[in-house]
Amino acid sequence: MERATQASGSYQVLISRLYRTDFKRSIADVFRIQVVSNSDVRSPIITLGSTSFFHVRINSLYVVAVTKNNANAALVFEFCYRFINICKSYFGKIDEESIKNNFVLIYELIDEINDFGYPQNSEIDTLKTYITTESIVSSAIAAEESSKITAQATGATSWRRTDVKYKKNEAFVDVVETVNLSMSAKGASSTLPLARLPIFHLRSQARCYERTSTGTFRCAPTCQARPSANSGSTTSLVIDKSQQGISDAVELDDCRFHQCVRLNDFDATRTISFIPPDGEFELMRYRSTSNVKLPLRVIPTVTEIGTTQVSYAVTVKANFNNKLSATNVVLRIPTPLNTTAVDCQVASGKAKYVPGENVVVWKLPRLQGGQECTLNATADLTSTTHRQVWARPPIDVDFQVLMFTSSGLIVRFLKVFEKSNYNSIKWVRYLTKASGTYQIRF
Repeated sequence: MERATQASGSYQVLISRLYRTDFKRSIADVFRIQVVSNSDVRSPIITLGSTSFFHVRINSLYVVAVTKNNANAALVFEFCYRFINICKSYFGKIDEESIKNNFVLIYELIDEINDFGYPQNSEIDTLKTYITTESIVSSAIAAEESSKITAQATGATSWRRTDVKYKKNEAFVDVVETVNLSMSAKGASSTLPLARLPIFHLRSQARCYERTSTGTFRCAPTCQARPSANSGSTTSLVIDKSQQGISDAVELDDCRFHQCVRLNDFDATRTISFIPPDGEFELMRYRSTSNVKLPLRVIPTVTEIGTTQVSYAVTVKANFNNKLSATNVVLRIPTPLNTTAVDCQVASGKAKYVPGENVVVWKLPRLQGGQECTLNATADLTSTTHRQVWARPPIDVDFQVLMFTSSGLIVRFLKVFEKSNYNSIKWVRYLTKASGTYQIRF
């Protein structure tokens, strides 16, 4: 593993760890010259001769894995992102200063989660039981903890200890979905029904929509001992494309589970059965591109009046049940670069022209289901000697909708089983949001 940061216009190695004898430390110079300093490189995987470089960039740092074997690329990147999350959990943000201040800790973590180049235990809760930043504990406590760690690392459920105790027994699941939308100008004026519009991979204006919904099941149970939990998803859940055509089915393109999930139960009954780790964790991650319900519909009408003005009429409508509401709705409507002033008129929320960003920011604190709001604005333009064609960047929309899922995925039940049969508090929450990923062109 190698990490590099840009300093004074050049890159330097912060930390490197070699697990095999077929590499030398000078391999970092090859990555710096061939990848970092080469502006034409776009792929996260670069193969030079028999050597492959897998790199992930976070802020100004590079996390790099190097191999000469035919490695599983998905496994390598999973390990890199796991390493990043582990570092964040130990010392917060990852930057050059935090790396330098935690050299010893990072080397200890690397050696613990990787053995001769093979990933090992990367569970954060387990690592924190014996890799700490606190003072040295007494020998008696160390011996006791050592026996628990050994049982946990070699047992059938390495992600959870057997002696976990809480005053309250609670279990909840947060279903959080992020909607990604890219709508072309033709898509906004299309007469085709929404369900029939071509979906995913926006390759030309003939394809009006690119929309996906990426979701996660987040859990943070506080239950004693080692409980077993069952969670049932939507009545019909289709992952295999050959099963398409089932009525009222939710189609997922792919999904990924935490290691605690019993996959056989899911394949047989679509029930997620698991023994939860202690603390917050991601139970499941999924992606859907079929029948994605768009929470907000934005209809922009932008007209250029000669060379001195641009008129806007932007309507946003909530496409969900009137018992629900969208909060923190923000529309960023672009204006030409030579805009001098914008006169905004709105009946709901507040709209303001931001000259430094060349956008009109329209904020709606709350938008009830079925509600429709309109912004009317006129932008005054300054005269220029050489008039350039306005590129018309897309409108960006941010929002949050509670108790709504764009994919249609719902949790039918959540059950907790434990030998002592204690009562536990259970609930399921839903959240659909967009943050810089919901764009409409005009």
